[in-house]
Amino acid sequence: MKRPVSDFIAPIIVALAAAIGSAPAQEAGRPAPAASFAVPDDVSVRRETIWSEGTRMAANIYSPKGVAGKLPTIVMAYGWGGTMERFRAEGAAFAQAGYLVVMFDYRGWGESDSRVILAGAEPAERTGERFTAEVIGLREILDPLAEVDDLSNVIHWLQAEPLSDTGQVGVWGTSFGGGIAAYVAGYDHRIKAIHVQVAPLELRALDPLGYRDGTQRARGQLGYPKPGLVVVSGLRGAPITEHFLRYSPAQALAHAPECAVQIVLAGKEELFDTKPVVVTYDNFKGTKKNLVIIPDVGHYDLYGKARDQAHELARSWFDKFLKQ
Repeated sequence: MKRPVSDFIAPIIVALAAAIGSAPAQEAGRPAPAASFAVPDDVSVRRETIWSEGTRMAANIYSPKGVAGKLPTIVMAYGWGGTMERFRAEGAAFAQAGYLVVMFDYRGWGESDSRVILAGAEPAERTGERFTAEVIGLREILDPLAEVDDLSNVIHWLQAEPLSDTGQVGVWGTSFGGGIAAYVAGYDHRIKAIHVQVAPLELRALDPLGYRDGTQRARGQLGYPKPGLVVVSGLRGAPITEHFLRYSPAQALAHAPECAVQIVLAGKEELFDTKPVVVTYDNFKGTKKNLVIIPDVGHYDLYGKARDQAHELARSWFDKFLKQ
């Protein structure tokens, strides 16, 4: 009998996967519902479509009302199973501070379309490159390399955005999304600054499972997880573990010494060991870097009692390096 994925995941990974939501919500086995939110009167929001590898991603663009000219821009990246609806307050606050803000849902999450795979063999009949086939939608899976592509394509999309000052682009990333932000910034040097909070930057504990799952999936013995599956810390989204083998935000970030990097950690982080993150910070060769450890708070407190403090740290960092 095949053991469930959760049996193979190291306790540290089980813990760190809980990137968003309140502790009570985790105990209930589902993320906390998004709080009701009204867009402030001085903020405009418009809907946009961003294409990532041929799939439509839903995006909301926040900006201060009555703006003239181009604005420094912040893209927001969220944690395991996170969607843009959960961080609307942060997006609006950045807009009120004078930024263009891009919030989006990764492919297969929230309001974005699914990636698809063939359900069977490719049909012989076709018209040119087009054919009709049964497909399977990939929804609510945690695939770090796919999320890296999604964030990268948001940065590409920005280059033709009339309101964006494309020379002043930053990325805000929280928990697992902080690692995605660091990874993309390492290779896309159009990103001038990042704010990474309560984010693990190395995930080697999944390697044994990645080798096993990768072999089984390559031989057709293992399919993709179904949507709604909960295998870690009560959050939706099972990991594609073999894709973690090529995912190292710590190594990627080293390729961008000119990026302004701020890392914020919880002094009482309960979900992962922060020491490797501090080592990554110490080894980063850039001179524009800042490490803040907020004492007496845990991981979830950055979405609760320390939320305003974390936001102010992010805003001040972006003000320093994107409003020049």
